[in-house]
Amino acid sequence: MSNHRVLKLREAMQQKNVEALFVTSAINRRYLSGFTGSSGYVLVTLNDAYLLTDFRYMTQAPQQAKDFKVVEHAQRVTDTVKELLASANINKLAFEQDDVSFASYSAYAEQLKPIQLVPVSGLVEQLRIIKDAEELKVMQRAADLADSTFNHILGFVKSGMTEREVDLEMEFYMRRHGATCSSFDTIVASGERSAMPHGVASERVIAGNELITFDFGALLDGYCSDLTRTIAIGEPDPKLKEIYNIVLEAQLHALEHIKPGMTGREADALARDIIAKYGYGDMFGHSTGHGLGMEVHENPRLSKLSDDILQPGMVVTVEPGIYIPGLGGVRIEDDIVITETGNAVLTHSSKEFTVLPV
Repeated sequence: MSNHRVLKLREAMQQKNVEALFVTSAINRRYLSGFTGSSGYVLVTLNDAYLLTDFRYMTQAPQQAKDFKVVEHAQRVTDTVKELLASANINKLAFEQDDVSFASYSAYAEQLKPIQLVPVSGLVEQLRIIKDAEELKVMQRAADLADSTFNHILGFVKSGMTEREVDLEMEFYMRRHGATCSSFDTIVASGERSAMPHGVASERVIAGNELITFDFGALLDGYCSDLTRTIAIGEPDPKLKEIYNIVLEAQLHALEHIKPGMTGREADALARDIIAKYGYGDMFGHSTGHGLGMEVHENPRLSKLSDDILQPGMVVTVEPGIYIPGLGGVRIEDDIVITETGNAVLTHSSKEFTVLPV
């Protein structure tokens, strides 16, 4: 077995006294095996690694999961799992408790008897936190596509359009340039809606003399980007320009000082303390950032409550904001990778206060 991810997983399994792990998460399945099909399971023991799938994928699976033994599972996958474990004389099976519903657990427990099911959490996710060189190359391409999309939309958006029209143009652009889809429901929040941190695109008509916040990303070859920029159409209320400058100061300060060895709460404070200094601490109600990878929200967390230790190879967002209900809000976000000495920024869209004509 030359799959270094499986080898690292086995080390983690041994530390937890796990002889066999049943992987049901589609994200973790792809991470370990490379298989992109819509249906399948991974079974890893200390000696073997199986990809279990159905008839539809028996040509595709061996091509993608080169280091795995590909098995066409029985109508009930548990019958195949039980057979494989019996042949290896294994009577305990760990499963992903964060992915398996109670109904599925109940069915597995009944169908796998006398094998004992053991819940585990985060065995694969902990491996995914640290990105390898190939992952970082893909994530840079996803970040580049987000930057390109923002540049494109600056030439497209204008007053009189609905937020939804802008959202669709961004989605089409990302797909035309290689994305599977957007990383998440795109946020296009204009006017007073920009005070909504998760104001996904609506039928609101974009007017003049207001802000628009774009928060979006591309899912490209299995990995996400996540970029936020706030721009103006015409001349918005001066208070909005004031909070823009504060958010930018906070974000740039965090980018300058985030480094390995720092806790998530320390990284969060880099931005939060500046916003609080200007009297807007109560208007910054979310965390400064989060891990990014095959999912748009992963560990570690950059928040007031996070004791996660930042390590080289982690990719996180840095996204402080200020939101004033009834007026508008500002958020600025970049994706960064933690390096041996600090961090490197993956997204490079301009953060100058951009004003488009009405």
